[in-house]
Amino acid sequence: LKDQFDNLDKHTQWGIDFLEKYAKFVKERIEIEQSYAKQLRNLVKKYCPKRSPKDEEPRFTSCIAFFNILNELNDYAGQREVVAEEMGHRVYGELMRYSHDLKTERKMHLQEGRKAQQYLDMCWKQMDNSKKKFERECREAEKAQQSYERLDNDTNATKADVEKAKQQLNLRTHMADENKNEYAAQLQNFNGEQHKHYYIVIPQIYKQLQEMDERRTIKLSECYKGFADSERKVIPIISKCLEGMILAAKSVDEHRDSQLVIDCFKSGFEPPGDFPFEDYSQNIYRTISDGTISTPKQEGMRIDTKTTVGKAKGKLWLFGKKPKPQSPPLTPTSLYTSSTPNGSQYPIFSIEPVHYCMSDIKTGKPRIPSFRSLKRGDFCFQGPALEDFSHLPPEQRRKKLQQRIDELNRELQKETDQKDALIKMKDVYEKNPQMGDPSSLQPKLTETMSNMDRLRMEIHKNEAWLSEVEGKVAARSDRRHSSDINHLVTQGRESPEGSYTDDANQEVRGPPQQHAHPNEFDDEFEDDDPLPAIGHCKAIYPFDGHNEGTLAMKEGEILYIIEEDKGDGWTRARRHNGEEGYVPTSYIDVTLEKNSKGA
Repeated sequence: LKDQFDNLDKHTQWGIDFLEKYAKFVKERIEIEQSYAKQLRNLVKKYCPKRSPKDEEPRFTSCIAFFNILNELNDYAGQREVVAEEMGHRVYGELMRYSHDLKTERKMHLQEGRKAQQYLDMCWKQMDNSKKKFERECREAEKAQQSYERLDNDTNATKADVEKAKQQLNLRTHMADENKNEYAAQLQNFNGEQHKHYYIVIPQIYKQLQEMDERRTIKLSECYKGFADSERKVIPIISKCLEGMILAAKSVDEHRDSQLVIDCFKSGFEPPGDFPFEDYSQNIYRTISDGTISTPKQEGMRIDTKTTVGKAKGKLWLFGKKPKPQSPPLTPTSLYTSSTPNGSQYPIFSIEPVHYCMSDIKTGKPRIPSFRSLKRGDFCFQGPALEDFSHLPPEQRRKKLQQRIDELNRELQKETDQKDALIKMKDVYEKNPQMGDPSSLQPKLTETMSNMDRLRMEIHKNEAWLSEVEGKVAARSDRRHSSDINHLVTQGRESPEGSYTDDANQEVRGPPQQHAHPNEFDDEFEDDDPLPAIGHCKAIYPFDGHNEGTLAMKEGEILYIIEEDKGDGWTRARRHNGEEGYVPTSYIDVTLEKNSKGA
């Protein structure tokens, strides 16, 4: 390789070009990873739900699992970004820095080789010049010797000419000797420099170039390994992301989702009642040997068509509002009647109630929300937002009221903690006036107390609504239970008039009786007797009582206590004139009568 300097120059340049080519490959891979991670994040952002109120959060296990999968996919995208960052820092950046250093080192070694070659060429030129000069002086000395010999042999030549030719010969001979010595010295110097060049300088430069190329190869090997390690480092985390997706898929519970749908759409209404039996055989005279069943004359039994139609229509409660209580229903025998010429009566039946119900079912708009609304979480009954949720079915109203009561209790607890903190701070200020003015806390303390009173009133009002709903649901359940028992017990014969008996001989034809259907009186309130007084109280502070359900009082006013404080800060009281309401417990001085609790 001593004469392959140019080829080594080309090889080292190819090595650097290959290094930069691999660096470009890594850069494009980094861009692909970054683009992939960005697209994954955009995909997750597209399908991830926006922040929604707490009551609209998804509750289905399938939706929750999908959102967990989106979160895991977002983490997976983050790991792709980590791969790109690791490759950029550990591989691409290192390759670019090393390529720059490699170019600088290669340039330095090539310059050293070129300088050594130039020095050797200079030595050769000096040796060649001395050689040519020595050759020229030798030729001149030969000419001078030939001229001297010719004059010395010429008899006609003068002694002076011979002597001059002899001196010229000596001079040329001396100069030839000097040039000879110089040529010999230059030749020896060139040979030494040439030996040094090919056995010391050039091998050293080639060795440095070889080491440089080997380091480049090692660096490529390290970068190849780093390229793979960047991917391998995130494999455990990516595996966890995939395991999280599998766990999310396993967490889907179809029974729980079905129960959520049931709980959300559960209205608390009873199913529609049975349609009454319409007997078309009452105008036929039947004679039985053991006894006679006859229908006494009935007058004034014509029923209003609107009442019957309204009742039939109001029974469709599945996805609609429960109808208001109407007049008690009549028995099947108290239908439309008409008199015959002989004075007997026969019923006239109409199919309008059934037709009206069927048309209402066909033309009514569906109340079941779409899947899109189910996905958002707002899949409960829709309607005008009333404060007491009376627009909702009983079961949904009970849930909403319970949720509001829980939220109000949490707010009340916060206000209570804030009040306690303000009181403690006020005590500290009173003991250490230099820390602050106690009076500066009074407005905030007053505002907190006012907020607590307002929250207690709201809690009491919602608890009253909740008690009303729970009482109705319990009463409806009891009536349904008793109705089922009566239906199972009455298994005897039924007469055309609707009376039941176990013996056909004891059947008596009498006037039709009107039985009130239990479902028609769900919304009626029972008459409450006034609660007995269990003590009395004296107002310490005046109370305006502007809010609903509260009782205004003056300072020093005496009131009856009819219900103690249940822990919410309110006591139920009554005036002498019978006016009742709730007053703040902290505003009164209570005196309870002995043996009055539980009265």
